Formats: sequence, C-alpha cells, structure tokens
Amino acid sequence: MKVALYARVSTHTQTNDNQIIRLVTHAKNMGWEFELFEEIESSRKTRPVKAEMLRRLRAKEFDAVVVFKLDRFARSTTELIFDIKELLDKQIAFISLSDNLDFTTASGKLHFQILAAFAEFERELIRERTIEGITRAKHQGKALGRPKGKKDSKKRRSGGYILREAQKRKSVDESKGLHREIQHYLP
Repeated sequence: MKVALYARVSTHTQTNDNQIIRLVTHAKNMGWEFELFEEIESSRKTRPVKAEMLRRLRAKEFDAVVVFKLDRFARSTTELIFDIKELLDKQIAFISLSDNLDFTTASGKLHFQILAAFAEFERELIRERTIEGITRAKHQGKALGRPKGKKDSKKRRSGGYILREAQKRKSVDESKGLHREIQHYLP
C-alpha cells in the first residue's frame, strides 16, 4: 500500500519532528511505501503542501492518508468532514494515529458519522444564533450590514455605469437589427 504521510505546524518556530517520527515509524512497521508531505507555517487559507497532496490523492497516486492527529489535517470540523468524505468516496483510506481512527473499519466509519453529525449540529447552532441576533438587532432598531466607511461619504460617480448600461442596451438592439446613436440610450 502506498500512503501519503501529512504533518503540519502553524508557524516556522514550531517543528514537525515528533509527528514525522511517529508517522514514518508506523508506515515502516506496516510495510507501507510512503511519501512525506510536511507543511510548515500554514495559515487558514494557504496550505500549499496539503493542496498538492490532495491533488495527487485525487489522481489516485496514494491508497491512504496518514496523519498524526485530526487537528493537524484540518483547521475546522467542517473542513475535516468535507475532506475526509471526499477521500472516502474515492476509496482512499484515512488514518489518524493519535486518535486511533481508521475510517475504513466499521468502528472508524461510525466515528466518522458521529463527527459529521456534530459538525452539522454545530453549523445549525451557528445559523440559529445568527438569525436570532439579526432579529434582536432589528427589533432594537440597529442598522444592519457593513458600517459606513470613508468611501461611503463621497458621492460616487455614476457616469461609467450609465454609459455601460447604455452600451449594453444598444448592443441588444443591434443584435435585433435596430441601429441608433448611443445618445438614444442615455437618460
């Protein structure tokens, strides 16, 4: 079996060494062929090493992903559920060593379903609280939406918009065989 080993830390001052030792040792003990993907200094939006690993997983270059711990693979429950579901749907195993989870086994599948249920529950709670907060704010007469900023106090130019809209209407008419001057479409 060929596996992708994934290790991640959040900042360059941290080290992946403990994760890597456990991952490599486990892969060797299992007799797996492996490739190590090491993410250093990742942020919520940019994890290029994980993106590359996922691309290669989608291309079926690996049979499984092995991580040290679930929180090293994803930064949120939602991200974790979506990524793991995609992998499992493609028949790619997902194993977390510290959490003792193998989502290809019966008990692992049960754990995954429980995680998914909690993630959905969490999303619904957030949605309900948001709706309640908006309703309360409306009843209190608070202004909703983005606060006005410096750019909002200036009168915006409308000339470009008006001209673009006039040109759109002119081109529609021309496609129907009507040819008029642009001034006809201006207010």
